[in-house]
Amino acid sequence: MSSLAVQPIDQIAIAEHLSGVRGRNRAAGTPQIAASDDRSAVHAWLARYADSPATLASYRKESERLLLWCLLQRRVALSDLTHEDLLMYRHFLGDPQPHERWVMAPGQKPQRSSPRWRPFAGPLSVASQRQAMSILNAMFSWLVEAGYLAGNPLALSRRPRRTAAPRVTRFLPMEHWDAVKATIEAMPTATVRQAAQAARTRWLFSLLYIGALRASEISTTRMSGFFQRRSGGGGPVRWWLEVTGKGDKIRLVPVTAEWLAELMRYRRAMSWSPLPREDDDTPLLTSLIGPVKPMARSAIHEIVKGVMRETAARLRAQGEEFEATAAHIEQASTHWLRHTAGSHLSEKADLKIVRDNLGHANLTTTSIYLHTEDDARHEATQQAHRVGWRSP
Repeated sequence: MSSLAVQPIDQIAIAEHLSGVRGRNRAAGTPQIAASDDRSAVHAWLARYADSPATLASYRKESERLLLWCLLQRRVALSDLTHEDLLMYRHFLGDPQPHERWVMAPGQKPQRSSPRWRPFAGPLSVASQRQAMSILNAMFSWLVEAGYLAGNPLALSRRPRRTAAPRVTRFLPMEHWDAVKATIEAMPTATVRQAAQAARTRWLFSLLYIGALRASEISTTRMSGFFQRRSGGGGPVRWWLEVTGKGDKIRLVPVTAEWLAELMRYRRAMSWSPLPREDDDTPLLTSLIGPVKPMARSAIHEIVKGVMRETAARLRAQGEEFEATAAHIEQASTHWLRHTAGSHLSEKADLKIVRDNLGHANLTTTSIYLHTEDDARHEATQQAHRVGWRSP
């Protein structure tokens, strides 16, 4: 098997002695899962995340890399791995060799069915190695808990001591956020194409900041998610966005007057009606070429990274004193904007409002009491949370 080209794990015929059927680390007794081999056991673990596409993709990638390394490089079953094996694997993540076997060609992203597919785009940074091993540690712990493995070979790994609760550091302070906004506001609009790109980018950042939406939520939510509801006691009509987030949990996000204006601005730029109908199946964010379809998470990430790179380049052109700011902004990703939104809002509003807006707890909207509570949250968000785009 060592002479085989690397393929997705589900396409490989695994010899019995490498399958884990008789792995040295298999638990005695009756397991709580039906899997009898390592690949099936990993599939059972991954199945728990079927309702969280982004998490599933990340966990599948790391478990597949380890399984392929076991079969094609180390020549042992996953349920034969020792602590020392996994120390070797972490070193491998930082320098996957032979390069031509494990790493995709620069600039390529072939489909999994392509013979050019490889499990790595390049060596993993120290932070990415740490993340990969953390995911695998969770996998091994679950397999032990499920009665499939006798022990977790990563349980002996050294862990950093924490003396305080972790803090969110991957966010943009207000002055950095202002620099990013300035880049978007300065996007060219001379041609129809440029105007559409500028409008879409501004709308995307409004979704990410005002709504604190995840990229996966933007990809799956439709315009029909926007709806009006009159406040209790005959109060004003308020706009909301219903979002289905991680774990299929539904939450209502307050649509402030500013956000509603941005919605109308974007829809006019796309030559649609100013406000969506109840049956509007249009995606929140669409491609500009071809039929109307939702933008993929990867495309959303690329737009965000492009704005961050452009902002960093503009700041560097202003002088060396902006290098630290430019370097920080250049690191920012789509999820940073969700952290940025939460951090900025938490400085001005109650943490319960931040929790509910970001979907960190279940929401129930069936009782009058909770409707009243929602109205108070809407008003607080309306008063405290703005992007502040400069018109037109």
